[in-house]
Amino acid sequence: MRKFFQEIKADLKFKTAGPGQKLSEPSRAPKEKPKAEVAPKPRQAPTDEAQRAAAAALARLELKPKGKAASSSQEAIKNQVRKELMAEAAASEKELSVEEKEQEEEGAAAPSVSGVYFICPLTGDVVRKDQKEKHLREAVQAYFSVDPVAASIMEIHTFNKDREKVRVCVETMAKYLDNIYLHPEEEKYRKIKLQNKVFQERISCLEGTHRFFQAVGFETQTLPVPGQEGTEEYYVLKEEMLSRLEELKDCKEQLLSAEPVRAQLHRQLTVFQPSPAAARFELPHDFFNLTAEELRREQRLRTEAVEKASMLRTRAMREKEEQREMRKYNYTLLRVRFPDGYILQGTFYARESVSVLYNFVREALRDDWLPFELLGPGGLKLTDENLAFNECGLVPSALLSLAWDAAVMADVEAAAEEQRSPLRPELLARVQTLS
Repeated sequence: MRKFFQEIKADLKFKTAGPGQKLSEPSRAPKEKPKAEVAPKPRQAPTDEAQRAAAAALARLELKPKGKAASSSQEAIKNQVRKELMAEAAASEKELSVEEKEQEEEGAAAPSVSGVYFICPLTGDVVRKDQKEKHLREAVQAYFSVDPVAASIMEIHTFNKDREKVRVCVETMAKYLDNIYLHPEEEKYRKIKLQNKVFQERISCLEGTHRFFQAVGFETQTLPVPGQEGTEEYYVLKEEMLSRLEELKDCKEQLLSAEPVRAQLHRQLTVFQPSPAAARFELPHDFFNLTAEELRREQRLRTEAVEKASMLRTRAMREKEEQREMRKYNYTLLRVRFPDGYILQGTFYARESVSVLYNFVREALRDDWLPFELLGPGGLKLTDENLAFNECGLVPSALLSLAWDAAVMADVEAAAEEQRSPLRPELLARVQTLS
């Protein structure tokens, strides 16, 4: 029996295959000698994994009970060994593909920007998009120690997202304060029942409203209800506030005129040295409404269908779908290449107008009066500055070119003692290399 397994092992030494290779069929002796002998192709040595798998399979067979060994044909045993070896090879191949995928991900190009950032208007701090709401809340909370009235007004206008409810709420609160200011002698106007239906439906349900009433001089009191048994909770204006009615009026005006506190998009202005990689963009998921996985799937499906779709759809249909696609982007990363090769980069909202980009470039110039034009991909002039970036196809990223007015630049160059970059020196001092 051992001699038989040695024969199988010797045979498998040449027949086992590495991951991804097919096992060859056992060689059979020819019935007759061929007329011309052809030199056999050299056989590839089996991989270490295959040899270990073969040894393990043979060891398992030797451990099996020998009572039924005689009834098993040699071919059946060989088939069993091949089956196990193929399973081992498939497992090895799967592990290899996972490792290759991980290596590809590790070697992926670095993003052109690390994310989308905002500047908090209260603290001046720069925070990432996913931390913006939390940071803004903390900043407003801290502002209560500085100006509790202003902080409560910020809460009402900023953290209640339904703008219509905010409008109704603010107008109702202003009416309460107006009644006190216009009729200070009337005690009934200085009391607000908290369980009042209008107060509950329009005011109490919104964030920041109770803090506002407390900040302008109201305090909570439990009072008897006229004509009824029992008590109710009221907001009652403190007596001392009757001598400060003008302050109360100012608070009302602040409440009516306030706007939501909005963090400002950080442009992340960057200047790069001339580079052939200027048109290559690697954007983080912050730039998209979709999740990273949804975006990858959509890109794959769109790539597969682009040829067929271009033949079947009309131009109007394509333009409509393109506009729908553009709405998936919240932000866009734009680069402007100057005639000397330097590249100016900034982050913008996808729905901002082209005029914003012109101003962005102008603010980066040493001489902001120099006339210039911006050319989009393909050399198309961006003449309508009222169009949004997503209407011009400049999302989620684009490389544009800057062209000077030829006549003006000729005069400038003639008057200048030496040619110099049109960008501001402080920007050139921190120029970066585009990877």
